[in-house]
Amino acid sequence: MKLRLSVYLDPGLMAQLTKLAHRKVQPRSLIAEAANASFLTPDDADRREAALARRLDRMTRQVERLERDLTISAEALALFIRFWLTITPPLPDSAQTAHWQKDANVSNRSSRPWVDALQGAKPLAEVSINKGNDSTSGQTRHRNEAKA
Repeated sequence: MKLRLSVYLDPGLMAQLTKLAHRKVQPRSLIAEAANASFLTPDDADRREAALARRLDRMTRQVERLERDLTISAEALALFIRFWLTITPPLPDSAQTAHWQKDANVSNRSSRPWVDALQGAKPLAEVSINKGNDSTSGQTRHRNEAKA
């Protein structure tokens, strides 16, 4: 059993309701009832929230997959560099001494973490992240030492 309700509508809204009822070949009261039910039912908000949660979960999985792939790529590069350094013949002693004296002032501070990583002390990805965080303090320290 349905209950009766009298509603006053704006003339423009009544015209839209009449057109839709005529197009759907349904009575106006049925279309108004469906519109009220749709408006009052919270299912639409729940569906949107569930869809949003699914999208966020999918994006989280994609970011985790990218992070895993990036770690694998960094470790593969580290293995290649370690292999390359292993098969590359060392410089003669005289050239090596000259090279280390020339390079000691500039790159010793910046290359030491990489050397440690390549020797297996830490994963290369961890050294890269830490190096990025410490780069500004290292540059300031290097500039201050150069002035002194």
